[in-house]
Amino acid sequence: MPSLGLPIYGQKTALETRRWKSIEELEGRGEAEAGEFPEGAAETPDGFSRRGFLQILGASVALAGLQACKPPREKLVPYVRGPAGVTPSVPVAYATAASEEGYAVGLVVQAFEGRPVKIEGNKLHRASLGGTDAIRQGLVLELYDPARLRGFTKQGRALAWSALLQEIAALGREHDKDGGARLRFLVAPTSSPTLGDLRRRLLERFPKARFVAWSPAAGGAERGGAEIAFGRPLDATYEVAKADVILSLDSDFLATEGEHLRHAREFASRREGERMNRLYVAEPRHSVTGGMADHRLRMRGAEVGAFARAVAAELAGQGLAALKALGAPAAGPHAKAARAIAKDLARARGRSLVVAGARQPPAVHALAAAMNEALGNAGATVQWRAPVLLDAQVGPAPLAELAGELQAGKVDTLVVTAWNPLYTAPADLDLRAAFGKAKNTLVLALRDDETVRAASWKLAASHPLESWGDLRARDGSVSIVQPLITPLHESATELELLAAFVGEGDRGAWRLVRDGWRVRSGAPPAPLPLSGPAAAANPADTNRPRPPDPYDRTWEEWLAAGLLTESAGQPEQASVDGGRVAEALGKLPPPAGGIELGFTPDYKVWDGRHLENAWLQELPDPITKLTWENAAHLSPATAQRLGLSSGDLVELSRGGRSVVAPVLVVPGHADEAVTVALGYGQRAAGPVGHGAGFDAYALRTSDATWFAGGAELKKTGKRTDLAVTQGHFSMEGRAIALALDLGELDHAKPELDEHRGEVPTILQPVDYSGETYKWGMSIDLSRCIGCGACTAACQAENNIPVVGKEQVLRSREMHWIRVDRYFEGPADDPRSVSQPLACVHCEMAPCEYVCPVNATVHSDEGLNEMVYNRCVGTRYCSNNCPYKVRRFNYLDYRGEMAPTLQMLMNPDVTVRSRGVMEKCTYCTQRIQRTRIDARVAGRKIGPDEVVPACGQACPAEAIVFGNLNDPQSRVSRKHADARRYDLLHELGTRPRTAYLVKLRNPNPELA
Repeated sequence: MPSLGLPIYGQKTALETRRWKSIEELEGRGEAEAGEFPEGAAETPDGFSRRGFLQILGASVALAGLQACKPPREKLVPYVRGPAGVTPSVPVAYATAASEEGYAVGLVVQAFEGRPVKIEGNKLHRASLGGTDAIRQGLVLELYDPARLRGFTKQGRALAWSALLQEIAALGREHDKDGGARLRFLVAPTSSPTLGDLRRRLLERFPKARFVAWSPAAGGAERGGAEIAFGRPLDATYEVAKADVILSLDSDFLATEGEHLRHAREFASRREGERMNRLYVAEPRHSVTGGMADHRLRMRGAEVGAFARAVAAELAGQGLAALKALGAPAAGPHAKAARAIAKDLARARGRSLVVAGARQPPAVHALAAAMNEALGNAGATVQWRAPVLLDAQVGPAPLAELAGELQAGKVDTLVVTAWNPLYTAPADLDLRAAFGKAKNTLVLALRDDETVRAASWKLAASHPLESWGDLRARDGSVSIVQPLITPLHESATELELLAAFVGEGDRGAWRLVRDGWRVRSGAPPAPLPLSGPAAAANPADTNRPRPPDPYDRTWEEWLAAGLLTESAGQPEQASVDGGRVAEALGKLPPPAGGIELGFTPDYKVWDGRHLENAWLQELPDPITKLTWENAAHLSPATAQRLGLSSGDLVELSRGGRSVVAPVLVVPGHADEAVTVALGYGQRAAGPVGHGAGFDAYALRTSDATWFAGGAELKKTGKRTDLAVTQGHFSMEGRAIALALDLGELDHAKPELDEHRGEVPTILQPVDYSGETYKWGMSIDLSRCIGCGACTAACQAENNIPVVGKEQVLRSREMHWIRVDRYFEGPADDPRSVSQPLACVHCEMAPCEYVCPVNATVHSDEGLNEMVYNRCVGTRYCSNNCPYKVRRFNYLDYRGEMAPTLQMLMNPDVTVRSRGVMEKCTYCTQRIQRTRIDARVAGRKIGPDEVVPACGQACPAEAIVFGNLNDPQSRVSRKHADARRYDLLHELGTRPRTAYLVKLRNPNPELA
């Protein structure tokens, strides 16, 4: 008789399941026994006493006071007449877009007095729906990076833009002689219609020239799979909200692949209530998507295809005859899972989804397309559209052909706008040696990277926030990329560089984009001037008066919305060719023996282009919590077999190539496999990325871009310290991050009641019911995917400094909100829970009782506030905080800031100094700005009008903020939810931040 799932007296429930952060803590050794902080966390640098620190602090305060008494030397110009549309201290938001592997991601950027300060998602844009990720949050820091490349040089000789145009014109005349037969362009994938027009015109002038697209992390396998299945390349878009059952075949679709921001939003919308979806994930490494799985199946990357075929075979047995020729009998430990998953998918025909990952070969993508068609998902949960990228291929094959041409001396001029190809190209192509054989190498880049240093023409690229352009999303909708600021340094865009080759480099990117869309939209030409003897013959850009242009209004509407209305393409009808899919599957090689080496883009620096971003370097990895470098990930079983532990340095080799890498043992990783993140160990790194990690590209070859067998690991006998934050802030086994299976929620109510409600106290709690506003927050662990976007957004919003690897090793990171990741179950195959944690704004705050100078106080609306100029740095508040969410400025982490970095600071938030404690403020500056706007309008603040930076960035809408005294507010409804509980409720701190238990929806056949 099947179990009814009722609780048994004396039996532990899921709420009491032991959760752990690191393997050392699970095994009862390491951080958990050592206390809350690692050894040395509270120590100052060698030779630096507390007395000396206070003396220096006192001296600096005195000097600051003296300096404030002196008049400035520089001549001051009063701000009498400011530019139109700019009011001091009032932010202005502009819509724009950023490129993610060539596709548009809609953004809204907030600027103060013309300075971009904060990036948010565009709610109107399908690819973001108002959410962002950590990489998009960090773009603004890269804009102000003082180490950016500046100006233009040719063979060491500096050139002005006008002189550069003349040089390119002369170069073009040389290639006119042979029709561009010895002219090549190495570019990044893009969907820009304006770039497409320029390429077409350039090829009309140089018909024998060729464009080669390259990106080391581009997902070309998806398009290749569609070409196998349908006979033509198509792009898939997924409607995750409509799927009841999802099978992910090594696809991290919630964090890195496809329209992952929208996927996260739609997936999270189905993780609460009675219509919960169910997610199965088959993957080698523990990913963000795997952390959200109801059932996660760990296997090597080369085994995923065989598992997919096993599911297809079981589906054929469920009546889907079209899959019979594509399946293969299940074998091994995952046979039971394949049967259960197939039954679940078959029950949800038309409401299921199969997603293949970017690392899988095209044949697996073709099989996923066939499974979706057989299940009736085509047109429902998956739609196919014509590709919007300009280049049909972005993989290593066209790059290998280009390398061969360079090696053979068939290229005189190579124009490079792709990111650092000498570093990212497969190692077997030896592009470094071939690159120098071209007479002219023009490289347009944001930083002085390895490819720039090898080039004869070094051209500074404009940052996306300084550039005009256009991009398409995967559904074909068009966004205009508009600049937020004039270029900080002399630089050019890719549009302007390509325009120079057709004699229009002086037109500017704005006119190229604007005039191009005038033609594409069918708008009439610009009206001619009204006056002057030659008015009829004057060009449209004359400075004579002219009548209003109707296109101006349309253009401004596009800019305001961030996208062109009704520009999305229509889905296409396509039928799978089962014979072609079966043929491709038959050619899949069996998994190779030995240890499998897998490559993956890094969650923070991606393919390496963001290595110089200190915010992203110090952001803990969502799964491993590693900062400031990469490592070789191993499963506990494989590490034990090899006699390795985290921090051991090994020689990792494959195919005669080797690197030295630190080992990191990761719970849930596939056995007999090692995974390395790309993007680190760059030869030409700047001050931030210098010495960070090892170069995984040195092991990557064109025949094994994502995974391959035959890897070897040899101990070197040396060790290194890894700046991993997962063992910090141990909670000593108390119930912190709670998770339940869906069927357990009703039975767990008595236990949940122990973690919420009133707590007996001898003190009279403050009654806030009479206040207009009572601010509070809720965090839904069912929705949180653990991506870290909230941490990055908080850092950008609140001027939070980075501290560096050495200080992270001492537990001195300054993040106001962290995302703890807890495991439960065995180390080889655990489940995980992610929990964002910041100051919870206790109504009975322990920090307030112990501060000797009243620096931490309570507001009349219930906020726990910090008065920075009162703080003397005793750190009593941090010691007394049970949540360990306060951060102390042990050192002056900013130092002498470059002028451009000073432009980065949010003027609404105080920049803290050394010796001051800081923590989450619930973004009180946003509360106050909204309060001012409401008073001006003569109204009250709306129930959900105030949105903190963390909540606005969260792609899954896991963080909700608002007025608890308004029963109609979202946060009030969340606080009344049956899943609500208070963190460390037994201490009686009465936190204003409530948590909602994470729910899982396991398959009863696999539970």
